[in-house]
Amino acid sequence: MRIGIDVGGTKIEAIALDRVGKTCLRRRQPTPSGDYEGTVRTIAGLARAVEAELGATASIGIGIPGSLAPESGWVRNANSTCLNGRPLKSDLETALGREVRIANDANCFALSEAIDGAGANAAVVFGAILGTGVGGGIAVGGKILEGRNRIAGEWGHTPLPRLNGLEGPVPECWCGRRGCIESVLSGPGMTRDHAAHGGHGANAWDIARAADDGDEASVATLARYEERLARALAVVINVLDPGTIVLGGGISNISRLYRNVPRLWQPHVFADRIETALEPPAHGDSSGVRGAAWLWPGVPG
Repeated sequence: MRIGIDVGGTKIEAIALDRVGKTCLRRRQPTPSGDYEGTVRTIAGLARAVEAELGATASIGIGIPGSLAPESGWVRNANSTCLNGRPLKSDLETALGREVRIANDANCFALSEAIDGAGANAAVVFGAILGTGVGGGIAVGGKILEGRNRIAGEWGHTPLPRLNGLEGPVPECWCGRRGCIESVLSGPGMTRDHAAHGGHGANAWDIARAADDGDEASVATLARYEERLARALAVVINVLDPGTIVLGGGISNISRLYRNVPRLWQPHVFADRIETALEPPAHGDSSGVRGAAWLWPGVPG
């Protein structure tokens, strides 16, 4: 039995998987906003409650919106800022009385899709999260690739490549740099670009629905977005050459991306034949929490 826990900004979700990857139980609780000690108690309490309900002791993997610093093991770069600079792993191990495994939530997403999802037949999988922010994770041979600095896949904070006159003023990212992929390809980035071109829409999904209804401004916004996403993913293909790229986050639900982006990335990839597949997540919103469960060794079967 495996338990995966996904720590989000508004909710903490737990899932229990059996040895073949079947979901046995799912539970969620609100995230104690800004409360580190409360977050530790909630995670530990969820894990104990799931085990009690199933009558089994399980391995525990946790996905967080940040990473563990190599030198200290403490959390860094988490947008749930109360986690930053805290020894989350050791505090949870003390609370639960056993080892836990922690990884970045985008890495968990990539791992889930590599093990039994859209990238299950690919040796190398890149998971691209397109939502309120932009993140990335890499799985090689069914295992997370973290890198020496534990930032492998941090695609969102690299510059959008091949900037052109159509980008307009290069936006500033929350990280303090300008032109980051996240600032352009996130949901808020799409909405900001739409407004700059005279469009109206509260969010990316509104824009996508309006485009389906034939709204010209929305169609144009999605066309710009697709071309930028193609350029950004072409760099991933040139460097990593994955067999499958899986999109996650709310923007991954826009179906036209899977038709248009592979056609648009072709001029930017250094190959005459491109076999990388672009796929939606097989497990949808459950991929991250499932990947947390798979942080422990073993594959379905």
